[in-house]
Amino acid sequence: MPRAGLDTTVVIERAAEMLDDPRGEGLSLAALATSLGVKTPSLYKHVDGMPGLQRGMMLRAKATFGAAIGGAAIGRSREDAIVAMSFAYRAWALAHPGQYALTVRAPVEGDAEDEAASTAIVDVIFAVLAGYGLRGSDAVDATRFLRSAIHGFVALETSGGFGLPVDLERSFERLVGSVVTALSNWTGAEAGG
Repeated sequence: MPRAGLDTTVVIERAAEMLDDPRGEGLSLAALATSLGVKTPSLYKHVDGMPGLQRGMMLRAKATFGAAIGGAAIGRSREDAIVAMSFAYRAWALAHPGQYALTVRAPVEGDAEDEAASTAIVDVIFAVLAGYGLRGSDAVDATRFLRSAIHGFVALETSGGFGLPVDLERSFERLVGSVVTALSNWTGAEAGG
C-alpha cells in the first residue's frame, strides 16, 4: 500500500529539491525513497524508474522556469521586459542549479509534453522580442543571443568561474544593459553572402 500523501507530484518535487541541494550526494532512487520514508520499489508506483523520474523533473523544471521568466515579463515591454526577464532567469537558475541544467536541453523529438514545455519558454522570449519588431529568423537569432549571454554568465557564476574582485551584480547589470543595447540596434537584416 502506498504511503498516504505520496503521489507522482510529491515524488518529483522531492527529487527536484534533492537535485538542487549542493550538499547532497546526488540523486538516486534509493536516496529519494529514503528521504520520502518508503522503500525503493514503492517509487515505481509513481514514476517509471530513473528515466521516468528524470523526465518528470525536466518537465517540471521547464514549466516552473518558463513561469518565472514569463511572470517577470508580463506587463512590460522592450528594455523593461528584457531586464526583468533576465534577472528572473538568473534568480531562478541560481535558486535551482540542479534543475536549471534540465531547462536548457532541446525537447525530445516526438515528446509532446517536452515540446510544449520548451516552446512555452521560447514563446516568452519571442513575445518580449516582438517589442523590438523581431520575428521569424531574426527572433530566433536574437533568442539564441539573449539565452547565450545569460546562460554563459549563470554557468560561470554557478561553477565558481568568477574569481575577480568586481561585484557580480554590477557585472550582470552591465551584461543585461549590453544585451538591451544590442537588441535595440538589431538590424533585422538576414545574414548572407
